[in-house]
Amino acid sequence: MSIKEQLLEPFTYKKIDLSEADHVDDPRAKPKVRDWKGTLKRIWGMMLTEKWLLVFVFSMVVISSALAILGPTMIGFAVDDYIVERELTGLGQVMIALLFIYFFYSLSLFLQQFFMIGIAQNTVYSLRSRLFNQLHLLPIAFFDKRQFGEIMSRITNDVDNVSNTLNSSVIQIFQSVLTLIGTVAVMFYLSPILAVVTLTIIPMMVVGMKWITKRTGPLFKIQQKRLGDMNGYVEETVSGQKIVKTFSQEDRVTDTFEEKNNSVMYSSFWAQAISGFIPKLMNMLNSFSFAIIAFVGGVLVVYDMTSVGTIVIFTELARQFTRPLNELSNQFNQLLSAVAGAERVFDIIDEDSEELDEEHAIEIGEPKGDVEFQNVTFSYDEDEVVLKDVSFKANAGESIAFVGHTGAGKTTIINLISRFYNYGSGKILLDGTEIKDIKRSSLRQHMAFVLQDAFLFEGTIRENIRYGRLNATDEEVEDAAKNANAHSFIMKFPNQYDTVLDPDGTGISQGQMQLLTIARALLADPKILVLDEATSSIDTVTEVKIQEALQRLMKGRTSFVIAHRLNTIQKADQIVMLEHGRIIEKGDHASLIKNGGHYAELYQSQLNQHAN
Repeated sequence: MSIKEQLLEPFTYKKIDLSEADHVDDPRAKPKVRDWKGTLKRIWGMMLTEKWLLVFVFSMVVISSALAILGPTMIGFAVDDYIVERELTGLGQVMIALLFIYFFYSLSLFLQQFFMIGIAQNTVYSLRSRLFNQLHLLPIAFFDKRQFGEIMSRITNDVDNVSNTLNSSVIQIFQSVLTLIGTVAVMFYLSPILAVVTLTIIPMMVVGMKWITKRTGPLFKIQQKRLGDMNGYVEETVSGQKIVKTFSQEDRVTDTFEEKNNSVMYSSFWAQAISGFIPKLMNMLNSFSFAIIAFVGGVLVVYDMTSVGTIVIFTELARQFTRPLNELSNQFNQLLSAVAGAERVFDIIDEDSEELDEEHAIEIGEPKGDVEFQNVTFSYDEDEVVLKDVSFKANAGESIAFVGHTGAGKTTIINLISRFYNYGSGKILLDGTEIKDIKRSSLRQHMAFVLQDAFLFEGTIRENIRYGRLNATDEEVEDAAKNANAHSFIMKFPNQYDTVLDPDGTGISQGQMQLLTIARALLADPKILVLDEATSSIDTVTEVKIQEALQRLMKGRTSFVIAHRLNTIQKADQIVMLEHGRIIEKGDHASLIKNGGHYAELYQSQLNQHAN
């Protein structure tokens, strides 16, 4: 292909099939808002905490809008009274007055923007605080039903959207409306004929904008779809580089990328080119309105039906007339987007908080650790029962392991013990007291968790271990790390216990992260311990260290273990096998193997897999 053909190829508009957009969600479509009036009212209510500042800001908006119209009007009067009359006496005072007008116009713009930013940030601060606080009041069920990314989007993107809109759009919409009304009023006051002539550009503006948006909407859809396809292909290819090179597919993937890259280039060119007509259209209509005003105004001046100064005023007001129309369109779309974001934020704030403790709920002292399930039945929703008539007892200091296939109900039992969910029928007792009669905070104060996916916070190693008990001394932190077999690798870091960890644990292995979580649990010194297969995906050497640390952690504590690998629970005091929410077998490892039931079959199956 020649250079000329390459340059002209993007201009082949027919290469873009607009019907492709019918199957794509429009990224620029107006967001759907269920109750925009109610949402706006709530945001306004939060802003009213700065009521007097709001009054000041809107006073500045009124002043700036009035001064924006007064300036051109005075210039027109100066033309008629001094320039046309060739009278210089008094012209200097008019110029000084204009200087003051435009100075105070600029000052009012600065003041309204400065204080509106303060109001907006205080409002967003309050909104973000309420949202974050609400997240800690929500039940675990809320997080189980939602993706992490979707919640984060509301905390970050939606709140930022509200912030940006409050910073600018509220003032601009109000100012545009005032300027529009004031401009039209002054136009009709000075010359109804010229006012009508100036307003003739509105139909042309509507037709032109409709023509442009009719084409840019589908084009932006196609652009977004093709860009997503290309990015997905790049991500897939980069992550699969070893496979690409192994099968010598470099040329094929390069050719495929070129095709996708070309399709993005074509769609992006036409989307941006046609949307770029909008400012060109506005400039053209402005120039057209100037020409009409000059022609019609000239005729009126000749017939002594108006003055030269009035024409000067109209040319300036015509420019101010099209600007707020364009701003209103853009700001209204941004306002709708912000209201939609605020509505999503309020959806979380309005979520039901975790159920309050019963009025008669009590604080407990140091529990012994006897836990008993009596005919407990539970379902997450009405359609499917997850636990059915479950009964077992864990004596203080015993370890109870739960085994079974995915969905058998192992995690649900743990959720009920910690009161992340409330059980339906039956009873769960702690030292003979039903846990519904114990305050959640008091109950969880005596529990600790070591989960399959170790989680550390951003901060030092010392801070992460101390999270188990915030008032622990440095010596107690280090003793916990020693008992968890973590002290030796911690001391190898240059800053030792003051080493700063990233949120994703960069710089330490998965096994080391798990040892730190065990140290955290040891420091908490709980009476009830929950372990969720803490040794999965760990190398053999580290697994031995973790098993040793877990044995120290479990000593003297009532422990509930969710087991995936049965060889890790052979020493458990009691093994409970679940299937479809029912207990089908109970006993220690030796007795269950001797019985030759489901547990024995599952254990033998895992042995065979390991042997192979």
